[in-house]
Amino acid sequence: MTDFTGDLAGCADLVRRGDPDRFRAAMAAPVAARHVLFPIYAFNVEVSRAPWMTQESMIAEMRLQWWRDALDEIASGSTARRHEVVTPLAKILDSEGAALLDALIVARQWDIYRDPFEDDAHLTDYLEKTSGNLMLAAARALGRVDASVVMDAGYATGLASWLRAIPALEDAGRIPLLDGRPDGIRALAEGGLRRLDAARARRAEISAEARPALLVAWQAGGILRRATAQPQLVAAGGLEPTAIRSSLSLAARSLSGQW
Repeated sequence: MTDFTGDLAGCADLVRRGDPDRFRAAMAAPVAARHVLFPIYAFNVEVSRAPWMTQESMIAEMRLQWWRDALDEIASGSTARRHEVVTPLAKILDSEGAALLDALIVARQWDIYRDPFEDDAHLTDYLEKTSGNLMLAAARALGRVDASVVMDAGYATGLASWLRAIPALEDAGRIPLLDGRPDGIRALAEGGLRRLDAARARRAEISAEARPALLVAWQAGGILRRATAQPQLVAAGGLEPTAIRSSLSLAARSLSGQW
């Protein structure tokens, strides 16, 4: 017998420390939804930090492969390895959900190396496979969804986070943008806003049960609008929302269900 309550608490603490925004979004969700959100978000914390924990690319690849093997166990229906995150994850994922998260890991291999994105399509694919697949896996595990709606919202959420992270990525020696000039950043942010607006126009295609998985998009619109209006804020790290406005916005969207 495994300690699901203890595992869930461990996942929640991992998310609290490693991904404060998703922790806040999960805490704004109904209690039942947190049983799904915290294991999936904890998985994302573990995978997203793996490429940054070593300078040895082979070691980073091995760490990511460990998670791919765990997902393969879940997808195949065999007994998954005992682990604080893997064990509760196995209770909530079906084979399609595991496949979504496996594709996320493959996309995260870009983080190991210092090569720039090949083109706009490569950056779009990276954001869709990371942020989009994560949101879709969580939403599917909660209820009925239209995958294209979730992917639009997930892309916009990922882009907003990506733009906030530009200074840190550049300090780490990465090349996160194909065109870091103001016009290039503005065009990128405008594209994200269009996809976010398109997703919100189709909110009805997301079941009430699945909506908590999209709460994490609560800040995306404001961040992308600031990047559109003042693209110079990206390099300066000036896209961070104010704490009070952010909290009020999350509370309002949580109560209304209008992610």
